[in-house]
Amino acid sequence: MITVALIDDDALIREGLRMILDQAGDIEVVATGSDGLQAVRIARDVRPDLMLIDIRMPNLDGIDATRQITAEPDPPRIIILTTFELDEYVFQALRAGASGFLLKRTEPERLVDAIRIVADGEALLSPSVTRRLIDEFSKRPPSVAPERLSVLTDRESEVLVCIARGLSNQELAQQLGIAGNTVKTHVKRILTKLGARDRAQAIVIAYESGLMPG
Repeated sequence: MITVALIDDDALIREGLRMILDQAGDIEVVATGSDGLQAVRIARDVRPDLMLIDIRMPNLDGIDATRQITAEPDPPRIIILTTFELDEYVFQALRAGASGFLLKRTEPERLVDAIRIVADGEALLSPSVTRRLIDEFSKRPPSVAPERLSVLTDRESEVLVCIARGLSNQELAQQLGIAGNTVKTHVKRILTKLGARDRAQAIVIAYESGLMPG
């Protein structure tokens, strides 16, 4: 069972999300909140597996809440909720430690699938967001020492590039001509060596280290 907390200042959205998730069978909503301060408390006290957090809320917004939550030991995974895909704060949320984002108008089936994907350690980034990450980082000097990637083998670096381009494990296996289990092993080793909690963090490290071309 995947335990989830819903954080949104709109009570109708919270209840709508709860109704959808209650029907999934393998997802349990264990807490709800209406602002970032409550999100931080819920993360500490309830310790859900995953949190859906609205990006714009009173008292403490979703970005600062995410930053505080992910700074704690063994934090829950976080999916940011946003009204528009081109929200200027999505990039900041990923850097703060979010594992991905969802539009509030996401179809129920997609919402449930997204929670399962992120709970399993995958990143949740659409191709357009991946493209925006490339555009954003291409304008900046590397902020992570390239030496941080020196712990990776050549194959692991190749896999990290594919991850940073938004490829799924299946797509990655096809592109590199390797088995799915081998991909999972590479990804696990990459996360361990980089000290990244999940793929989203590894993606940010890849861009900030200058590994990815603009």
